[in-house]
Amino acid sequence: MTTDGRTLLGGDDKAGVAVIMELAQYLSEHPETPHGAVQILFTCDEEIGRGTDKIDMREISALAGYTLDGSGAGNLEAENFSADQLIITALGHNIHPSIAKGTMVNAVRAISQLAARLPLQHLSPESTENRQGFLHPYAISGGVGQAELRILLRDFDSNKLDEYTAVVEAHVAAVKTTISGCDFRIERQRQYRNMADCLQRHPMVTDLAERAFHRLGRTCLRGSIRGGSDGAMLSEKGLPTPNLSVGQHNIHSVHEFVSLDEMAAALEHMITLLDLWQQHGRS
Repeated sequence: MTTDGRTLLGGDDKAGVAVIMELAQYLSEHPETPHGAVQILFTCDEEIGRGTDKIDMREISALAGYTLDGSGAGNLEAENFSADQLIITALGHNIHPSIAKGTMVNAVRAISQLAARLPLQHLSPESTENRQGFLHPYAISGGVGQAELRILLRDFDSNKLDEYTAVVEAHVAAVKTTISGCDFRIERQRQYRNMADCLQRHPMVTDLAERAFHRLGRTCLRGSIRGGSDGAMLSEKGLPTPNLSVGQHNIHSVHEFVSLDEMAAALEHMITLLDLWQQHGRS
């Protein structure tokens, strides 16, 4: 399924929602299917780790969770970026441009200089892959009196986020020397952390998912998410929650598409995984 190439499909994560609902229907129509208690949880706004903010973890009795929010087929992701956001505010002084000489301090120029100084050939989404982290300036707004730049910090190693913050702070200091009278505020917001910190303590959660692929005669591709997942926040809250693929491709772009065959494969994998959990509970 795709669009005409002019709009987003929203397969991330409509594909996952569809598979979850199909699983619920299948279990209802096939009571003979072996499984223990199953809880279904829908969240929103997972991209910045806020999808689980209002969840009362006391209402979740599961031993483990799985997010259905991955690309392709046969993927098992038990690691993701740790993430913070920097909000950089340039504080200038606005006055009518006809009388601005020696008085105006243009925050637009200051924040633009800062954006231009950030790394592009390294430490950027455009230049990194695999396990390389980055700084991502993704939104800029404001006027002469005040302007704002938002920067995403991403890396599998949470400690690297401190290093990336220091890089930005150094560039802020440099810009201050070029635009007299301009001041800056730097706010750092915590978003989410690497789920591997939790999942390494609960290997059975990922091992059973891999065994389910093998029982179906499929290859399991263990990988890492260069982004976020509600599984990161759930894992941090004490519920180990890796991510499974549901047939998404080219997500967040007008070229996005989803594969119905891969969605059906994800459903089969979940049914098999529930059976393995039932057997594990009896052993």
